[in-house]
Amino acid sequence: MAPNATSLPDGLVAFVKRDCPTCELVAPVLQGLAADGVLTVYSQDDPGFPEGMTVSDDTTLEMSWRQNIEAVPTLLRVEGGIEKERAIGWHRGEWESIAGKTGLGPDLPELRFGCGSLSVDPEHATDLLLRFGQAGLQARRIELARLEDEIEALYDRGFSDGLPLVPPTEKRVLAMLEGTTRKPDEVVAVVPSDLVECTVEKVAINAVMAGCKPEYLPLVLAAVEGACTDQFNMHGLLATTLSAGPVLIVNGPIRKRLGMNSGVNALGQGNRATATIGRALQLVVRNVGGGRPGEVDRAALGNPGKFGFCIAENEEDSPWQPLSADLGADIGTDTVTIFPGEGPRTIIDQLSREPESLARSFAATLRGVYHPKAVMAFDAILVVAPEHARVFAEASWDKAKLAARLHELCMIPGAELLRGAGGMAEGIPGDQAPEFIPKFRPGGIHIVHCGGDAGLFSAVIAGWVGGAIGSQPIIMEVQS
Repeated sequence: MAPNATSLPDGLVAFVKRDCPTCELVAPVLQGLAADGVLTVYSQDDPGFPEGMTVSDDTTLEMSWRQNIEAVPTLLRVEGGIEKERAIGWHRGEWESIAGKTGLGPDLPELRFGCGSLSVDPEHATDLLLRFGQAGLQARRIELARLEDEIEALYDRGFSDGLPLVPPTEKRVLAMLEGTTRKPDEVVAVVPSDLVECTVEKVAINAVMAGCKPEYLPLVLAAVEGACTDQFNMHGLLATTLSAGPVLIVNGPIRKRLGMNSGVNALGQGNRATATIGRALQLVVRNVGGGRPGEVDRAALGNPGKFGFCIAENEEDSPWQPLSADLGADIGTDTVTIFPGEGPRTIIDQLSREPESLARSFAATLRGVYHPKAVMAFDAILVVAPEHARVFAEASWDKAKLAARLHELCMIPGAELLRGAGGMAEGIPGDQAPEFIPKFRPGGIHIVHCGGDAGLFSAVIAGWVGGAIGSQPIIMEVQS
């Protein structure tokens, strides 16, 4: 809510607190202006300060909050209830200009910076917004019985993904909303499968429950928006009996700002940002869109990544351009790519020191995605860890060359794909097939660099059905 300037008295208005050396310093100046009958003083922490004059009690901080006071002392000139000028801290020239008087504080230094206002102190800011801001949160309130446990209540009401949730109190939700400049009632997306409009406020509520920090919210908003596009087809991904769910890959400087892990255990637990950002998306899908297991979520097995799967690419040490650039974004742009994938499958190759040998190891694993006879249906992410990446870098293989070679190595003899071939009933029907069939559609292998420096391992994340009949990877720029 905008500050209510009409409540200001005309004349000079000062905001101070006793616990501020600069306010103590200018107390004689304030006393002199008050003696002239032109000054109203609001004290944030002691209505008896400054001494020897009438002081308005602002220990509730309401007036300071409404006037957006960021530091004390602050001197205002008010006409007709409207602020006309403002001086922050002590600067003799500015105070004399606002007061229309010369010779103020002749014994004081020319300039002295002030102190932070209590109304913007993190200890008070959210409480003040709740008390005076009329924040207008639209979500329904849930009343709990006096002896009801908050954590258990969230389980009982069906909001949980099976793990404990952070109770989304008004204070926590308002603090979360401070992480974005977008308005709480702005519609971010229409969430499948129930096709419910999801506002920034609803995303913030689920981000609180997931354990996010406010600074994570813009990334969560981008992920929600991308996951709910027709191209990503979240409804289809929920309804499939396959194990896949949304996988988030983050690129750009935001990885460092949020402290995301792209090194040791990059695909695992232990990092708050990667753990909670992916979880927040899944909670939005569950709690806003109705995507609950056993209902629209029909996965026969599922995978642990459906609690939340978020990866930060290690761009700084990568020999290649990041995934975001592969998908058309400028390098250095904060992005999140949403990919329909299952859990990672580790590739072990401890001996290859030449790129051709290592590429063949990768291809052999990629050929087994879902089934050796499943072709032209499923995309995949190849996560290349640093020790394997160095093999290609030292041989001057760029990402395009590696991807092209993997596609070549994943051309499968058609005879091997027929039903019954290899003693497996699975396969394509008929008794004849093309000489060779590609395992992946063009562009269906996406390469990402992350992981620990030690360990000759990489990984494959198999995707869901790709293309127009399934789900396309979606890249979204992260906005504040």
